[in-house]
Amino acid sequence: MFTHWQLIKFRDGRRKDPQMSPFAQNLTDTDMADLAAYYQAQTARPRAANTDPEKMAVGRKLAEFHHCASCHRPDLTGQQQVPRLAGQDYDYLLKLLKGFKAQTASDLEGTMTSAAQPLSQDDIVNLVHYLASLGR
Repeated sequence: MFTHWQLIKFRDGRRKDPQMSPFAQNLTDTDMADLAAYYQAQTARPRAANTDPEKMAVGRKLAEFHHCASCHRPDLTGQQQVPRLAGQDYDYLLKLLKGFKAQTASDLEGTMTSAAQPLSQDDIVNLVHYLASLGR
C-alpha cells in the first residue's frame, strides 16, 4: 500500500524526483497497483551502510523518545501507508528526513513533516545511523 501511495504522489506531482516523476507520470491505477503488489511480495534485504555505533545508540534513544514505533510498528518495518524504516538505504533516509525537516518532502497527512520539526541536523544523522543499521 505504501508503494502505491508513493506512485500516486509522483504521478500527481505531490512528490517530485528526477527519476520517479517521469516514470510515474503515465502509469494507470492498475499499473500502480500491480507494481505495489510486486514490491510488497519481495523479501526485504537491508542495504550495506557504514554506521557508527555511538550514533546508532543515540539514534535508538531518539526513535524511542519520538515514538517512531507508534506508526512504523515496534520493529520499524512499516504498515499500510506507513513506510518501512528498518534497514533502508542510509542516503535515502537522510535525504527524506532532511526533506521533512525543511518541508520540501511531504507525506499524506503531514505527520512526518510535523514529527521532523523538533529534530536537529545531528538528531537526523543519529536516527539515520540507527535506522539503516536495523535488520542486519
